Amino acid sequence: MKMLITKLSRAVAAALVVTLLTTSCAVAATKLPNTVALKPNVEASIATDLKPIYSQKITFTKCGADRTYCGTVLVPMNWAKPSGKKLKLSVAYRQADIAKPKGFVFFNPGGPGTSGLDFSLNSISSIGTPALRKNFNVVGFDPRGVGQSEPKVKCLTAARMDHFLYGIPQFELGSAGDLAETRATMKEFADACVANTGAALGYIDTVSAARDLDVLRAVFGQSKFNYLGYSYGTYLGTMYAQLYPKRVGRMVLDGAINPLMSDEDQSLAQLKGFDLAFRNYLTQCLSSSDCPFSGSLASAQQAMANLFLKIEANPLPTASGRKVSYGTALTGVIMALYSNSSWSTLSYAITEAKTGKGDTLLELADAYNDRKANGTYSSNITEANISINCLDARQSSSPAAMAAQNARVVKASVVFGRYWQFGGLGCAEWPYPLAKHPTNYKAAGAPTIIVVGTTGDPATPYSQAVDLANSVLKKGQLITFNGDGHTAYGHSNTCVDDHVDDFFLNGVVPSEDPKC
Repeated sequence: MKMLITKLSRAVAAALVVTLLTTSCAVAATKLPNTVALKPNVEASIATDLKPIYSQKITFTKCGADRTYCGTVLVPMNWAKPSGKKLKLSVAYRQADIAKPKGFVFFNPGGPGTSGLDFSLNSISSIGTPALRKNFNVVGFDPRGVGQSEPKVKCLTAARMDHFLYGIPQFELGSAGDLAETRATMKEFADACVANTGAALGYIDTVSAARDLDVLRAVFGQSKFNYLGYSYGTYLGTMYAQLYPKRVGRMVLDGAINPLMSDEDQSLAQLKGFDLAFRNYLTQCLSSSDCPFSGSLASAQQAMANLFLKIEANPLPTASGRKVSYGTALTGVIMALYSNSSWSTLSYAITEAKTGKGDTLLELADAYNDRKANGTYSSNITEANISINCLDARQSSSPAAMAAQNARVVKASVVFGRYWQFGGLGCAEWPYPLAKHPTNYKAAGAPTIIVVGTTGDPATPYSQAVDLANSVLKKGQLITFNGDGHTAYGHSNTCVDDHVDDFFLNGVVPSEDPKC
């Protein structure tokens, strides 16, 4: 059975944002040095065995786009033994547009597995707003296990990754043969990750990554940690706030995750989010002349479910010779639901699939998986995503537990529920134990944290933003965006942007949810 672990890849994220032009400024006319050395900020309270890590003096070198500097920062592989082996984190920051910026904002685009370094080097205009980039130095980084940082999680060859992500199942979905095939596939994946990545694979959990962030804060000379996190980045930010509440500066968590939910409940919530997004798509689609469906909302949902069943029985051919299984088709649909700007493409893909062709669904799935036309992959997002997720949380793989969860997901969505089953198999073969996590995430002692939630968010449902702001965090303030798509700041409307900018630039917390 094809397992789906939803993630926000760079290709997906790029489709969600509107490219904005930065304003001109005095800095642009100034000749910039080739290297910049930053003075670390090491508090007296830092433990003696951690001071060599916190006191690193990093020299950053010009790289990529104008006013961008790159460097590497060392962190302990095992935070329980900080004097042991070290890992290198790749970091890039883009200098603010003004000569005297307000400091640094650290940025994580989500995933887990998406490269923040990539955004800093290639998509800086996708991070926040022109006002944010004008007034702050923006830091993008690859967390441990991701992109250019160590350990870069490596698992399968490109050919085997194709089989892993796009293979045609040999057995009926949910049958004994199908489940055995899935277990074997996941074991091959896990074994390859261990063989090709090494022992550091067991230390790429989110708790360790959050501790790394405090090293970045210190190395950049900051007493407070300003942060913008999207999607999974909200979980990473919440973890930091719980571990280091008194070092939190201005923190914005957009597309929030409730860290107290079990993996089973998270999976169900995400399923409901995509089901809602698909229903919202259908509602708009059914009012247009080029919609691939007709009739009522319920009949359109059933028609899509029937199309998936047809693809189960007969995978769709493409001009490239590759075939589209139901898993690939599902990935393509999911990709298009991240942003309502992709809904017209989704209509075209479904219309095409109804005629027996899978080309557009395949293109969408390839974008989701960061697969290039030549058969190679532009990132390690799939490997990092699964590896980090399996250290952070797991569904039970016992037959009874999976049967109970299967009943919940099938009931929750007539379109997608069938393909959300047996989630416990995703990490059942992972060879490392779960990382130890905090018991609460109140972040007591931290200043107010802004939480942004989108009512039609497919990947991180709005209810989780409400929970995080109102009950999980001791001091959280919700900003609601009434709309569709995954995350809001920087690409939704001026209401969200203005409130978040006012918070970052001036420290102003809305007195109540502005309900943008």
